Amino acid sequence: MNSTARNTWTLFARPGGALSSLSWGLQQWRGIRVKVFDGNLERALVVLQRKMQSSGMERLIKRQETHHIKNSEKRVLARQKLEQKLRSQDLARKLKAILIKKVRGL
Repeated sequence: MNSTARNTWTLFARPGGALSSLSWGLQQWRGIRVKVFDGNLERALVVLQRKMQSSGMERLIKRQETHHIKNSEKRVLARQKLEQKLRSQDLARKLKAILIKKVRGL
């Protein structure tokens, strides 16, 4: 493995820098791995991007916004999140009631 590929591997393998051995083991287990063949780093980066898109990691990265969000946008997002939470709780309550009726044989 050449030095450029090794540096890239280190960059993608340990994004947090110095990690404890336990969290490093977990991160290594869950990570996306890409092999670099014949020092072809560009091809490996294309494969990495494709794997990130298919796993949904790219969406998670894009979701973490780095720019300023206006207060009005924050309120809208908070309201949407609350509505989703209430819908989810309502559905869970209904499913629980249905399951209890089935268990009791009513």
